[in-house]
Amino acid sequence: MVIKNYYKILGLETSHVSIDEIRQAYRQSAKKYHPDLNVGDSLAEERIKDINEAYRVLSTPASKRKYDRTWNSRFGKGEKAFSNKSQKGAIFNMFLGNVEETPKTKTVRKTPIKGENVETEINVNIYDAFYGLDKQISLKNADGNNKIYTVKIPKGIRNGEKIRLIGQGKEGKDGGKNGDLLIKINIEDDKKFKLKGYDIYTDLLLTPWEAVLGTRTTVSSIDDETNVYVPEGIQTGEKIRIPNKGYYSNKEDRGDLVAEVKIVVPKTLSDEEKNIYKELSKVSKFNPRS
Repeated sequence: MVIKNYYKILGLETSHVSIDEIRQAYRQSAKKYHPDLNVGDSLAEERIKDINEAYRVLSTPASKRKYDRTWNSRFGKGEKAFSNKSQKGAIFNMFLGNVEETPKTKTVRKTPIKGENVETEINVNIYDAFYGLDKQISLKNADGNNKIYTVKIPKGIRNGEKIRLIGQGKEGKDGGKNGDLLIKINIEDDKKFKLKGYDIYTDLLLTPWEAVLGTRTTVSSIDDETNVYVPEGIQTGEKIRIPNKGYYSNKEDRGDLVAEVKIVVPKTLSDEEKNIYKELSKVSKFNPRS
């Protein structure tokens, strides 16, 4: 590689010159080779380009020092070198960023592409969702083969929440990361418990006389039992709400347990029971249809 001698281009014999001397040399050289004074002279056109290039590098102290260090490291102090456009070989210009060199094979760097995420969903009963568990699921991978995944379902996971298995999705391309596996959790209701938001609903079954007279009884929640007071005259469909006995709303708080009253009539009665109901029908004036 041949570095242009910018000092020689500006008509200077040494690099030990001030910025003002460089400006003065530039003005003289630019005037001498100005296109208006050298119409049709292709050599003058090339020379004025070199003059402008030399001035841009040498007129700034920082780039001048950098140029001087490069020149001295390659040629040593006092050596001279100069190349014009007709000279064979590559021209290296580390100051202006213009590089002309023999063609080389370019290495094409491909942009890494992350693999696609894969989404699926699984059903979990309300007990497992409440207490948490490790659940194994089998899914087909990109090759069509079944793969077993162990999914850690945290205690109190919310219905519809997604669990992310990092790097278990489709493979990335050109060095890109694999996609993720996203598993949506669907919480299934139990025969005894139903989840609505953070509240858990259950049935409170009462006999006709318990509903009429009122009573104290126990209601099973998902993790224990609690005592409740049933007021007299309660009706089917009414609800008794037990605070903080429902599903997790966060790590510490829970929703409510909602006990929905259902009055159950016995299908078979003893003779004594039938007689009691007959006597009741004679003395009672209650008529729900009136």
